[in-house]
Amino acid sequence: MSELRYHPFLGTWVITATHRQERTFHPPDDFCPLCPTRPFGFPTEIPEPDYDIAVFENRFPSLTTPSAEPAIEGLPLCPVLSSQGVCEVICYTSDHRATFADLSLSQVRKLTRVWRERFIDLSVRPGIEYVFVFENKGREIGVTLSHPHGQIYAFPFVPPVPARMLDQERRHFEATGRAMTDDWLNQELVSGSRVVVAGETFAAVVPFFARYPFEVHIVGRMGRRSLGEMEPSELDDLAEMLLDTVRRYDRLFGFSMPYIMAMFQSPVAGDHPYTRFRVEFYPPFRTADKLKYLAGVESAMGTFINDTLPEDSAKRLREA
Repeated sequence: MSELRYHPFLGTWVITATHRQERTFHPPDDFCPLCPTRPFGFPTEIPEPDYDIAVFENRFPSLTTPSAEPAIEGLPLCPVLSSQGVCEVICYTSDHRATFADLSLSQVRKLTRVWRERFIDLSVRPGIEYVFVFENKGREIGVTLSHPHGQIYAFPFVPPVPARMLDQERRHFEATGRAMTDDWLNQELVSGSRVVVAGETFAAVVPFFARYPFEVHIVGRMGRRSLGEMEPSELDDLAEMLLDTVRRYDRLFGFSMPYIMAMFQSPVAGDHPYTRFRVEFYPPFRTADKLKYLAGVESAMGTFINDTLPEDSAKRLREA
């Protein structure tokens, strides 16, 4: 059962998805549902003896199409809607023990094209307003399957974080005629102290306003608003910058770094000339043996406390 319940104090939707309590939780390696189905072996989500990249709908989705009617009636202040949408899984490789950082550049270039194809396909489906591509990596993030994979959520609404970002970007554009991302990135490039690496097409930056100790934003320098607008050469450059970033993370503390990778793109409907495509990484470690927990001030108040200086974090990532 899955449905949308409105949170009137925040003006956002909450997804209830009780069936997700039953999803697979760290099975033995030979029973991984994201591995290929070997001859005479455990039947997995991919009914082939091997694969390159695989995409399929999540067996335990938060959003579904068609969606069932809500199990409960809403309240006057709290309406309830069916949870229409799509949740997909993207397996990066058939190699169970690999990570994103282990992939070859050619494999990541293929992956960027798969992301682009899925973004375009999901964007034109009825009722979809926002397509979110992301990866949760590591037990510390709450991942239940260790096989290298990412996900895509096609939302029936614009989620609150990108909605707030879009509003800020729109205000800046109306005041200046320029995109906020372009202005901010130019300031970072002039300063240089928080730039991890800068290419002709993309730059990786620990932002001045970083909330996590080693937060990195990968930002395009060519004005694209989504994966759907990118040329093949730009997808190749994105692949190279992503791979460079995750490998720096692994070298930083000498172990495979967990992280959340989140792609922010333009909503699928309407014209948004003021927004820009970018990828944000949130790794949970603040030192090699200490995690950055979201406690009272962060979780309840939404105000982050960063234990490090972004300039120092960028320097360490440059040196990695």
